[in-house]
Amino acid sequence: METDILTIKEVAEYLRITEKTAYRLASERKIPGFKVGGSWRFQKSEIDEWIEDQKRLDPKNEN
Repeated sequence: METDILTIKEVAEYLRITEKTAYRLASERKIPGFKVGGSWRFQKSEIDEWIEDQKRLDPKNEN
């Protein structure tokens, strides 16, 4: 079953970062996420939006 909600492992793979980095970014509220119980979850559409925002904020980005 495909879902719009990603686990910490899935978001780390999606962003091509380590799980440790994903945990740090989530806990510092640098990437959008929420906790279910004690586990982080991420809405894929919000992660995609965050990626686009990062591109716009990067002065080196030519798009």
